[in-house]
Amino acid sequence: MSDKIFLDTNIIIYCYSYTETNKQEIAQNLVSINNVIISTQVIKELTNVLRKKFKLEWEIIQNTINELESNFLIHTNTSTTIKSACKIAKRYKFSFYDSLVIAAALETECTILYSEDMQHEQIIEGTLTIRNPFV
Repeated sequence: MSDKIFLDTNIIIYCYSYTETNKQEIAQNLVSINNVIISTQVIKELTNVLRKKFKLEWEIIQNTINELESNFLIHTNTSTTIKSACKIAKRYKFSFYDSLVIAAALETECTILYSEDMQHEQIIEGTLTIRNPFV
């Protein structure tokens, strides 16, 4: 597959969750694809969930971050990303944080964004297709 893929936080979370094994399997298949990109926002959100919801120790969370760094390209959100997110939020009526994920996906020239939280098959800016892998 030559498409660049961007993953929203919820996809990564399902990789570490044992409560929904069908979603876990789908998410684990997605993370094994080449050309997968996540952003610093995804790492921050995952860290928060791993600590608050899964109650993991900080050392385990740091090991998870190391694992993400070794398996994915990581896009650092900048002030340009934030300004783009504001424009996306205004135009498409997404929340700011969803718009920030979209902005990062667009900046990294991804053609597919996998997310459970956004409109399945919606096309953003004519180049990025949002897909819910659990549909």
